[in-house]
Amino acid sequence: MRYAQLVVGPAGSGKSTYCSAMQQHGVDTKRNIEVVNLDPAAEHFDYEPLVDIRELIHVQDTMEDEELHFGPNGGLVFCIEYLLENSDWLRDKMGEQEDDYILFDCPGQIELYTHLTAIRKLVKQLQDWNFSICSIFLVDVQFMTDGAKFLSGTMAALSVMVNLELPHVNILSKMDLLSKGARKRLDGFLEPDSHSILGDVELSGNTAFNEKHRKLTETIGKLIEDYSLVRFIPLNLKDHENLSDVLLTIDNIIQFGEDQDIKTKDFEEEDEEKDD
Repeated sequence: MRYAQLVVGPAGSGKSTYCSAMQQHGVDTKRNIEVVNLDPAAEHFDYEPLVDIRELIHVQDTMEDEELHFGPNGGLVFCIEYLLENSDWLRDKMGEQEDDYILFDCPGQIELYTHLTAIRKLVKQLQDWNFSICSIFLVDVQFMTDGAKFLSGTMAALSVMVNLELPHVNILSKMDLLSKGARKRLDGFLEPDSHSILGDVELSGNTAFNEKHRKLTETIGKLIEDYSLVRFIPLNLKDHENLSDVLLTIDNIIQFGEDQDIKTKDFEEEDEEKDD
Protein backbone atom coordinates (compact mmCIF):
# COMPACT_ATOMS: atom_id res chain seq x y z
CA MET A 1 0.00 0.00 0.00
CA ARG A 2 1.08 3.57 -0.75
CA TYR A 3 -0.20 6.70 0.98
CA ALA A 4 -1.02 10.21 -0.19
CA GLN A 5 -2.43 13.56 0.84
CA LEU A 6 -4.17 15.54 -1.89
CA VAL A 7 -3.54 19.12 -0.73
CA VAL A 8 -6.19 21.42 -2.22
CA GLY A 9 -7.70 24.83 -1.53
CA PRO A 10 -8.05 28.37 -2.88
CA ALA A 11 -5.07 30.39 -4.12
CA GLY A 12 -3.09 31.83 -1.24
CA SER A 13 -4.39 29.39 1.35
CA GLY A 14 -0.90 28.09 2.13
CA LYS A 15 -0.82 24.74 0.31
CA SER A 16 2.84 24.86 -0.71
CA THR A 17 3.87 26.16 2.72
CA TYR A 18 1.94 23.29 4.31
CA CYS A 19 3.68 20.74 2.07
CA SER A 20 7.08 22.22 2.85
CA ALA A 21 6.39 22.17 6.60
CA MET A 22 5.15 18.57 6.48
CA GLN A 23 8.20 17.46 4.52
CA GLN A 24 10.51 19.13 7.04
CA HIS A 25 8.52 17.59 9.89
CA GLY A 26 9.15 14.22 8.25
CA VAL A 27 12.90 14.93 8.27
CA ASP A 28 12.76 15.92 11.96
CA THR A 29 10.87 12.75 12.89
CA LYS A 30 12.89 10.45 10.59
CA ARG A 31 10.00 9.88 8.18
CA ASN A 32 10.27 10.00 4.41
CA ILE A 33 7.58 12.40 3.15
CA GLU A 34 7.82 13.38 -0.52
CA VAL A 35 6.03 16.18 -2.37
CA VAL A 36 4.75 16.20 -5.95
CA ASN A 37 4.07 19.63 -7.44
CA LEU A 38 0.90 19.56 -9.54
CA ASP A 39 0.64 23.35 -9.94
CA PRO A 40 1.77 24.22 -13.49
CA ALA A 41 1.68 27.93 -12.60
CA ALA A 42 3.87 27.69 -9.49
CA GLU A 43 6.64 30.25 -9.31
CA HIS A 44 8.31 29.43 -6.00
CA PHE A 45 8.14 26.86 -3.20
CA ASP A 46 10.55 25.83 -0.46
CA TYR A 47 10.50 22.07 -0.92
CA GLU A 48 12.41 19.89 -3.39
CA PRO A 49 9.67 18.10 -5.40
CA LEU A 50 9.84 14.42 -6.20
CA VAL A 51 7.97 15.26 -9.43
CA ASP A 52 7.24 18.67 -10.94
CA ILE A 53 4.40 18.98 -13.47
CA ARG A 54 6.18 21.99 -15.00
CA GLU A 55 8.68 19.55 -16.52
CA LEU A 56 5.77 18.13 -18.53
CA ILE A 57 3.73 21.27 -19.16
CA HIS A 58 3.65 24.85 -17.88
CA VAL A 59 0.56 27.03 -17.81
CA GLN A 60 2.47 29.68 -19.76
CA ASP A 61 2.78 27.20 -22.64
CA THR A 62 -1.01 27.02 -22.96
CA MET A 63 -1.36 30.81 -22.85
CA GLU A 64 1.28 31.46 -25.51
CA ASP A 65 0.32 28.64 -27.87
CA GLU A 66 -1.20 30.11 -31.04
CA GLU A 67 -3.89 27.41 -31.24
CA LEU A 68 -4.81 27.15 -27.56
CA HIS A 69 -4.35 30.74 -26.37
CA PHE A 70 -5.96 29.99 -22.97
CA GLY A 71 -6.30 32.40 -20.10
CA PRO A 72 -4.79 31.48 -16.69
CA ASN A 73 -7.81 29.53 -15.43
CA GLY A 74 -8.45 27.63 -18.66
CA GLY A 75 -4.73 26.92 -18.90
CA LEU A 76 -4.68 25.32 -15.44
CA VAL A 77 -7.57 23.02 -16.32
CA PHE A 78 -5.92 22.07 -19.62
CA CYS A 79 -2.64 21.26 -17.84
CA ILE A 80 -4.33 18.87 -15.40
CA GLU A 81 -6.21 17.18 -18.26
CA TYR A 82 -2.94 16.93 -20.20
CA LEU A 83 -1.34 15.27 -17.16
CA LEU A 84 -4.16 12.72 -17.10
CA GLU A 85 -3.57 11.95 -20.78
CA ASN A 86 0.12 11.41 -19.95
CA SER A 87 -0.35 9.62 -16.63
CA ASP A 88 2.43 7.13 -17.49
CA TRP A 89 4.88 10.04 -17.22
CA LEU A 90 3.72 10.73 -13.65
CA ARG A 91 3.85 7.04 -12.68
CA ASP A 92 7.36 6.62 -14.07
CA LYS A 93 8.59 9.76 -12.29
CA MET A 94 7.14 8.68 -8.93
CA GLY A 95 8.35 5.09 -9.16
CA GLU A 96 6.56 2.26 -7.38
CA GLN A 97 8.13 2.19 -3.95
CA GLU A 98 6.00 0.35 -1.36
CA ASP A 99 4.90 2.49 1.63
CA ASP A 100 5.45 5.74 -0.29
CA TYR A 101 4.06 8.77 1.55
CA ILE A 102 3.45 11.58 -0.94
CA LEU A 103 1.83 15.01 -0.69
CA PHE A 104 0.30 16.25 -3.95
CA ASP A 105 0.51 20.06 -4.00
CA CYS A 106 -2.40 21.06 -6.23
CA PRO A 107 -3.23 24.31 -8.11
CA GLY A 108 -5.13 27.13 -6.41
CA GLN A 109 -8.13 27.11 -8.73
CA ILE A 110 -11.09 26.25 -6.51
CA GLU A 111 -13.27 25.13 -9.46
CA LEU A 112 -11.00 22.12 -9.94
CA TYR A 113 -12.24 20.74 -6.63
CA THR A 114 -15.80 22.02 -6.26
CA HIS A 115 -17.40 20.90 -9.54
CA LEU A 116 -14.94 19.95 -12.31
CA THR A 117 -14.01 16.28 -12.73
CA ALA A 118 -10.30 16.44 -13.64
CA ILE A 119 -8.96 16.09 -10.09
CA ARG A 120 -11.44 13.32 -9.32
CA LYS A 121 -10.15 11.42 -12.36
CA LEU A 122 -6.61 11.93 -11.08
CA VAL A 123 -7.67 10.52 -7.71
CA LYS A 124 -9.08 7.43 -9.43
CA GLN A 125 -5.78 6.97 -11.26
CA LEU A 126 -3.80 7.21 -8.03
CA GLN A 127 -6.12 4.70 -6.35
CA ASP A 128 -5.52 2.32 -9.25
CA TRP A 129 -1.81 2.68 -8.43
CA ASN A 130 -2.54 1.39 -4.91
CA PHE A 131 -2.63 4.76 -3.11
CA SER A 132 -4.72 5.30 0.01
CA ILE A 133 -5.66 8.98 -0.28
CA CYS A 134 -7.03 11.71 1.96
CA SER A 135 -7.97 15.17 0.66
CA ILE A 136 -6.68 18.10 2.71
CA PHE A 137 -8.68 21.29 2.14
CA LEU A 138 -6.86 24.40 3.34
CA VAL A 139 -8.60 27.71 4.03
CA ASP A 140 -6.85 30.89 5.17
CA VAL A 141 -8.23 31.46 8.69
CA GLN A 142 -8.14 35.23 8.18
CA PHE A 143 -11.09 34.82 5.78
CA MET A 144 -13.12 32.80 8.29
CA THR A 145 -13.46 35.11 11.27
CA ASP A 146 -17.06 36.28 10.90
CA GLY A 147 -20.30 34.36 10.50
CA ALA A 148 -20.93 35.08 6.81
CA LYS A 149 -17.37 34.19 5.75
CA PHE A 150 -17.28 31.10 7.94
CA LEU A 151 -20.54 29.90 6.42
CA SER A 152 -19.19 30.55 2.91
CA GLY A 153 -15.96 28.66 3.65
CA THR A 154 -17.94 25.79 5.14
CA MET A 155 -20.07 25.48 1.99
CA ALA A 156 -16.93 25.50 -0.17
CA ALA A 157 -15.46 22.71 1.97
CA LEU A 158 -18.68 20.73 1.66
CA SER A 159 -18.63 21.11 -2.14
CA VAL A 160 -15.08 19.75 -2.27
CA MET A 161 -16.00 16.81 -0.02
CA VAL A 162 -18.96 15.89 -2.22
CA ASN A 163 -17.08 16.30 -5.51
CA LEU A 164 -13.88 14.42 -4.62
CA GLU A 165 -15.59 11.61 -2.68
CA LEU A 166 -12.54 11.03 -0.46
CA PRO A 167 -11.80 10.85 3.25
CA HIS A 168 -11.44 14.52 4.02
CA VAL A 169 -9.77 16.91 6.48
CA ASN A 170 -10.50 20.66 6.57
CA ILE A 171 -7.67 22.82 7.89
CA LEU A 172 -7.61 26.47 8.93
CA SER A 173 -4.14 27.65 7.91
CA LYS A 174 -2.08 30.65 9.09
CA MET A 175 -3.34 30.52 12.68
CA ASP A 176 -0.11 32.25 13.77
CA LEU A 177 -1.22 35.41 11.91
CA LEU A 178 -4.55 35.69 13.75
CA SER A 179 -5.08 38.42 16.35
CA LYS A 180 -6.40 37.55 19.83
CA GLY A 181 -9.73 39.21 19.11
CA ALA A 182 -10.18 37.32 15.85
CA ARG A 183 -9.18 34.06 17.55
CA LYS A 184 -11.83 34.61 20.21
CA ARG A 185 -14.52 35.09 17.53
CA LEU A 186 -13.28 32.03 15.65
CA ASP A 187 -13.58 29.82 18.74
CA GLY A 188 -17.34 30.30 18.59
CA PHE A 189 -17.47 28.83 15.07
CA LEU A 190 -15.17 25.80 15.43
CA GLU A 191 -18.02 23.83 17.01
CA PRO A 192 -20.77 24.81 14.55
CA ASP A 193 -23.76 26.47 16.19
CA SER A 194 -26.42 27.82 13.86
CA HIS A 195 -27.52 30.44 16.39
CA SER A 196 -24.04 31.91 16.93
CA ILE A 197 -23.35 31.99 13.18
CA LEU A 198 -26.71 33.61 12.47
CA GLY A 199 -26.20 36.12 15.25
CA ASP A 200 -22.80 37.09 13.89
CA VAL A 201 -24.22 37.55 10.40
CA GLU A 202 -26.92 39.86 11.80
CA LEU A 203 -24.37 41.86 13.79
CA SER A 204 -22.31 42.40 10.65
CA GLY A 205 -25.13 44.53 9.25
CA ASN A 206 -28.92 44.50 9.37
CA THR A 207 -29.19 44.83 5.60
CA ALA A 208 -32.11 43.99 3.35
CA PHE A 209 -30.04 41.11 1.95
CA ASN A 210 -29.45 39.62 5.41
CA GLU A 211 -33.12 39.95 6.29
CA LYS A 212 -34.29 38.41 3.02
CA HIS A 213 -31.98 35.41 3.31
CA ARG A 214 -32.16 34.97 7.09
CA LYS A 215 -34.15 31.73 6.83
CA LEU A 216 -31.72 30.28 4.27
CA THR A 217 -28.71 31.19 6.44
CA GLU A 218 -30.37 29.67 9.49
CA THR A 219 -31.25 26.45 7.63
CA ILE A 220 -27.72 26.00 6.27
CA GLY A 221 -26.22 26.60 9.71
CA LYS A 222 -28.62 24.14 11.33
CA LEU A 223 -27.92 21.51 8.65
CA ILE A 224 -24.18 21.72 9.31
CA GLU A 225 -24.74 21.62 13.07
CA ASP A 226 -27.23 18.74 13.15
CA TYR A 227 -25.35 16.40 10.81
CA SER A 228 -21.76 17.31 11.76
CA LEU A 229 -20.99 17.66 8.06
CA VAL A 230 -17.96 19.95 8.30
CA ARG A 231 -15.30 20.42 10.96
CA PHE A 232 -12.14 22.54 10.76
CA ILE A 233 -8.79 21.83 12.42
CA PRO A 234 -6.73 24.94 13.29
CA LEU A 235 -3.12 24.67 12.11
CA ASN A 236 -0.19 26.73 13.35
CA LEU A 237 2.93 25.64 11.49
CA LYS A 238 5.11 27.24 14.18
CA ASP A 239 3.64 24.85 16.76
CA HIS A 240 5.33 21.46 16.22
CA GLU A 241 2.93 19.68 18.57
CA ASN A 242 -0.03 21.02 16.60
CA LEU A 243 1.63 19.88 13.36
CA SER A 244 2.21 16.41 14.81
CA ASP A 245 -1.43 16.15 15.90
CA VAL A 246 -2.67 17.08 12.41
CA LEU A 247 -0.35 14.54 10.76
CA LEU A 248 -1.45 11.84 13.23
CA THR A 249 -5.10 12.55 12.41
CA ILE A 250 -4.41 12.18 8.69
CA ASP A 251 -2.28 9.06 9.20
CA ASN A 252 -5.17 7.42 11.07
CA ILE A 253 -7.59 8.28 8.27
CA ILE A 254 -5.46 6.73 5.52
CA GLN A 255 -4.40 3.89 7.88
CA PHE A 256 -0.71 4.66 7.50
CA GLY A 257 1.43 2.13 9.37
CA GLU A 258 -1.41 -0.22 10.29
CA ASP A 259 -0.18 -2.97 7.97
CA GLN A 260 3.37 -2.96 9.35
CA ASP A 261 4.48 -6.08 11.17
CA ILE A 262 4.65 -5.96 14.95
CA LYS A 263 8.23 -6.28 16.10
CA THR A 264 8.53 -9.33 18.37
CA LYS A 265 12.29 -9.85 18.29
CA ASP A 266 12.92 -8.85 21.91
CA PHE A 267 10.18 -11.15 23.20
CA GLU A 268 11.44 -14.07 21.13
CA GLU A 269 14.96 -13.61 22.49
CA GLU A 270 13.65 -13.60 26.07
CA ASP A 271 11.72 -16.85 25.44
CA GLU A 272 14.82 -18.52 24.01
CA GLU A 273 16.86 -17.52 27.09
CA LYS A 274 14.21 -19.03 29.40
CA ASP A 275 14.24 -22.30 27.45
CA ASP A 276 18.03 -22.55 27.88
